Amino acid sequence: MAPNQFSSGDVIADRRADYARMLAEGGDYPAAAELMEQALELAPRWTAGWFRFGEYLEKAGETAKAVAAYEKVAGMDGEGLFAAELKLAVLGAAETPEQPPSRYVEGLFDDYADRFETSLVEKLDYSVPQKLAELIAKAADGSVFDTVVDIGCGTGLLGIEIRSMAKRLEGFDISQNMLAKAEEKGLYDHLAQADLSLEMETSGLFTPLLREHRADLVAAADVMMYLGSLESVMPLVSALLRPSGFFAFSVEDAGDEQGFVLRESLRYAHSQSYVVDLLERSSFSPIEIRKTTIRKDAGKPLSGILFLARAKA
Repeated sequence: MAPNQFSSGDVIADRRADYARMLAEGGDYPAAAELMEQALELAPRWTAGWFRFGEYLEKAGETAKAVAAYEKVAGMDGEGLFAAELKLAVLGAAETPEQPPSRYVEGLFDDYADRFETSLVEKLDYSVPQKLAELIAKAADGSVFDTVVDIGCGTGLLGIEIRSMAKRLEGFDISQNMLAKAEEKGLYDHLAQADLSLEMETSGLFTPLLREHRADLVAAADVMMYLGSLESVMPLVSALLRPSGFFAFSVEDAGDEQGFVLRESLRYAHSQSYVVDLLERSSFSPIEIRKTTIRKDAGKPLSGILFLARAKA
């Protein structure tokens, strides 16, 4: 939650919320929830406050009360900035949304951009860019792709690995702050904001100068877990690729569960069978599928699946 979102406009309410945060940091979630409730009595229309109240209640084991708080947020948050629907789904109080709200994902990564690489690479042993680049090198087979499109490019970690394999490298992301970090690296020939949950015309991937079927390769490192259903992204990838172009991407592994599932992390995991079926229905031929550890999560290895597929000519 970005700092500028967490102010009620009432000095006393903000002070109580600050005390609540300190109690929560010390692990006393019941006391934190009690103080947040007092703050909300002073600022009953404070959406961010209700969301944090729900978090404290959830961690205190007060699930029913947490659900009520998140339902309050869902009713107040028209843009979906807090994605209370995801919290409700994880708690079993709502159906799993096919996709998270775009504003939630955008805000999440705008807030995360400054510490993204330190957190992901240094602390969580993130390895997807290197491992995905190995698959891409196999597809390149010693040659250089004319145009590569990195969708969900983030700060450019995949771009570092594949720049030498592309004459032209384009990067797209939903977060402007992430794009700013990617631009600092000087890797990309073109960077722009895009929303992969939208139709072609509004996605941001296509303009009169950025035509359909321009890419030899589309790559997506750790993007699909923020999309849920992949039904919307496949047509975008198909429209980006030339005939026989390659698609390389990663997912979190849903294991024995089928389809796509929402985890407590509020990220989605996908089953291998779901992805393969969708690739084949979208006129892709899977070339290589590799199960691997993609990073750590709560100190434990997190399983993922890497895919390399080729569009049918």
